[in-house]
Amino acid sequence: MDPREELRSMVTGLRVSAAISVAAELGISDLLRAGPLPLAALAQRTGTEKDTLNRLMRVLTALGVYTEGPAGHFANSPLGEVLCSDVTGSLRPLARTFQDPATWGAWGHLLHSVRTGDTAFEALHGEDVWTYRAGHPQANEVFNANMTALTSRMAQAVASAYDFTGLNTVVDVGGGHGILLEAVLARHPHLTGTVFDLPQATPQGPSEEASDSVAARWSAASGSFFEAVPTADAHLLKKVLHDWSDERCIQILHTCRRALPPDGVILVIETLLERPGHALDAALSDLNMLVLPGGRERTSDEFASLFTAAGLRLARIVETPTEVVILEARVDASQRAAAATVFLTEHEDRVNRR
Repeated sequence: MDPREELRSMVTGLRVSAAISVAAELGISDLLRAGPLPLAALAQRTGTEKDTLNRLMRVLTALGVYTEGPAGHFANSPLGEVLCSDVTGSLRPLARTFQDPATWGAWGHLLHSVRTGDTAFEALHGEDVWTYRAGHPQANEVFNANMTALTSRMAQAVASAYDFTGLNTVVDVGGGHGILLEAVLARHPHLTGTVFDLPQATPQGPSEEASDSVAARWSAASGSFFEAVPTADAHLLKKVLHDWSDERCIQILHTCRRALPPDGVILVIETLLERPGHALDAALSDLNMLVLPGGRERTSDEFASLFTAAGLRLARIVETPTEVVILEARVDASQRAAAATVFLTEHEDRVNRR
């Protein structure tokens, strides 16, 4: 490809993102799930103008998201199927995030972040993304749905990759709807677990797909992981630390360590910047952290430094066939005695408060 054409395609990529985002918001793929539909039916069911919807569908057909038959009936392509709400790992929630003007505007503020180091979202809107979502239920619902869909793509791989033998309890810290916890409990029937998150993210119960066995060993709790988390032999932190600055990450790790027995583990599930085959996705995710929550993606050495600052050590890195790895952190041997004292004190305080 001519370099100019290649770069032009990159520069104008926001138009493609906007078109797919509108299709996701309108639920076009869901409407085509049962079979092809003519433009008039699509316009009626989506509440759109027939002419302007046709202009949108012309773009999406050229992109290969949808196909158009000789009779003018539109159908899902394999790409369109991935925008259906009920498929595993659906990308519809991700596409819908760009229908939020606050998110779209924050990306337009990237230059400010690059010049100043400020988080674009907070600089533009005057509040951090977590406060915004707490006050905007629809944006929060789309965010939680996106986290659930993204987690569903990697949950089974994580649950299979790590050996939980010797552990009895696990807490999915910042676990949202608990999809990862369900996968871990299903794969390891000796475990009991708790999903822990902010009140606006914590589910009322396990998903409808959860087995009776998983449901019996599943619980939920809400709160702030900057203050306290439930006690367990293992804490899962799936794509939590990349949302935060180094200082806040150390605080989260300290909180988990206080609720961890001396021989427990903290399993940090993240993308690594230096991992072969994932460079571009990791780099783009790093920019996303700069624009929205104010965090960053990291290298394994940078994670190791965070662990050391929190009195932990990087014990090993477990690979998965997905975009994430599992970084196993344990209490540093030189601090085990102190950690045991802290753990027992915190445990006694929790018992007394009950």
